[in-house]
Order: sequence, then structure tokens, then C-alpha cells
Amino acid sequence: MAAENKSSDHGPSVKDDEVYESLREDGASKEKAARIANAQADPSRSPSKKGGSNPPYEEWTKDELYDRAQEIGIEGRSSMTKDDLIDALRSH
Repeated sequence: MAAENKSSDHGPSVKDDEVYESLREDGASKEKAARIANAQADPSRSPSKKGGSNPPYEEWTKDELYDRAQEIGIEGRSSMTKDDLIDALRSH
């Protein structure tokens, strides 16, 4: 019975009540919790898939890596090799 009351609190559009409630308890907004719960409940979506549209750092030029390191304030970047820059960017 308690589960029915919880689902009525957030409406019928939430597909995974347990995930929704857990996210709300952790402080997520209602909208964010509903979005995540629904994405995880839909097998055609992969909400845990990582990565963006940028190519991996290995495909960047050293100058591009240096510029990015400068943008985020990585110290010692001027004496770094391409591999050092990649490591520094990934650990920042």
C-alpha cells in the first residue's frame, strides 16, 4: 500500500518508482529524478553510457591539448609532453 501512495505523489508518468524515490531522498529535484528513473526503465536508452561528441585526447594536437590545459589552469603545462598533457587533463 505504501508504494501506491508514493507513486501517486509523483504521478503515473514515472516508470521506476524505486529509482525515483531513491533519487528524491538523495536530494534530486522531482524533474531530474523522473527523467533519470524513466531513462533507466527504458531499454532503448542508455543513460549510463559515457562520453561526448569530442574525439579522445589522443586525437587532439599538442597545441589543442595545451590550450585546453590553459583554459582550466593546469600548472606546468608549458614543459609537458603530449602524453603528460593528456594525463593532466584526465586527472583534473
